[in-house]
Amino acid sequence: MSAAIKLKKMVEEIEKEFPLDLHVKKAFLSIDRELFVPAGFGHLAYKLDALPMSASQWISSPLTVAKMTQHLELKKVDGVLEIGCGSGYQAAILSQICRRVFTVERIEKLIKEARSRFGKMEINNIFTRFDDGQRGWKEFAQYERILFSATAKEVPQVLFDQLAEGGILVAPIQQGPMEIITRFYKRNGRISSETIEACRFVPVLDGTEKHG
Repeated sequence: MSAAIKLKKMVEEIEKEFPLDLHVKKAFLSIDRELFVPAGFGHLAYKLDALPMSASQWISSPLTVAKMTQHLELKKVDGVLEIGCGSGYQAAILSQICRRVFTVERIEKLIKEARSRFGKMEINNIFTRFDDGQRGWKEFAQYERILFSATAKEVPQVLFDQLAEGGILVAPIQQGPMEIITRFYKRNGRISSETIEACRFVPVLDGTEKHG
C-alpha cells in the first residue's frame, strides 16, 4: 500500500473523532508521518497512537497533532513559533499552512534529527533553534501564533510578550492530575483563555540537554 493511501486512511480515522478544516486536512495528506517515526515503528506510523522516539521522548498521536493544529486557527497566518520540536512532525504540518515556522527544541539530538528530516524533505520554511523553548525566540518576535508541544504548569510571561496583538497561543496546561489543551488570546495587551479538552503530552523541562 502506498504512503498516499496510508495517509488518506489515517486522515479518515482522525476525522471519525475530530472533523478537520480543509487546510489542515491538506497539510496532513502532504506530510508522510512514517518519515518521523523511529526505525522499526514504520508499520505503526499511520495509527492514531503516540510512539516512542530517541531521548526518552514521544512523537504525538496524529489525532493530537491535528487538534493542536486546528485549535491554532492558522488560516492566513504568516508566522508561528513552536515550543518543543521533537521529531519535527508538528512543525512539518505547520509548514504546509504557514509561510514561516520557528521551532525550538531543548534536546540537541532531536533538533539535529529534525533538521535532517526537513532537509531531506526539502522543507525550506522551518527555522530551528537549540535552546530552552520557555525563553521563546526573541529575534523573530512577534508571532501571530505560538504552540506548546509539551505540558506546562503555566505559560512564561516572556512568551506572551512575544505573542503579537490579536494572536493565539495554544498549550497543554497541567491542572492537578489533568493536562488540558488551553487556548490563550492576546487582545488589547491583555491575555484571556479558554479550556478545550484533556490531553497527554510530555512535560516541559528547564534548560537544554546535549548528548555526547
